[in-house]
Amino acid sequence: MKAEYINPFIKAVVEVLKIMAFTKAKASKPYLKKDDLATGDVSAIVGMTGQSNGTFSLSFDEKSVLTIASNMFGEKITKLDRDVTEVVGEIANMVSGQARRELEAIGLVLDGAIPSVFGGSNHNILHFTEGPKIAIPFTLEGGAFTMEVCFEF
Repeated sequence: MKAEYINPFIKAVVEVLKIMAFTKAKASKPYLKKDDLATGDVSAIVGMTGQSNGTFSLSFDEKSVLTIASNMFGEKITKLDRDVTEVVGEIANMVSGQARRELEAIGLVLDGAIPSVFGGSNHNILHFTEGPKIAIPFTLEGGAFTMEVCFEF
């Protein structure tokens, strides 16, 4: 998969978390993911269709999503609840929109679905596409999370 299709998602994650959660996310080296096991405790997945079919997901460990939610709400959040899971869906929605705008600028037009959010220990993320799953680990003050991008070409 071409980096030009992944980089808009990395950029969008960094910018959305900087603006919405007042935190700096740092991407690590991407790798090819071979299983469906989520790396975090709360995940969101967004399907995309158009000139290609694809999905992207975000999977946050508990510490990172509580840090993000606390920053967004302006108060300390200490437990995973419905409000926190809604934060994950909203972040995924904003990342999807920003990344798809950048992809459109290079000629790849995609429509995005409403994010699906789920959680629990050892849950799976099913991408429903045949392309390779590229995983990008991120760190931020107060936790870690992983983004996965999968396109069929």
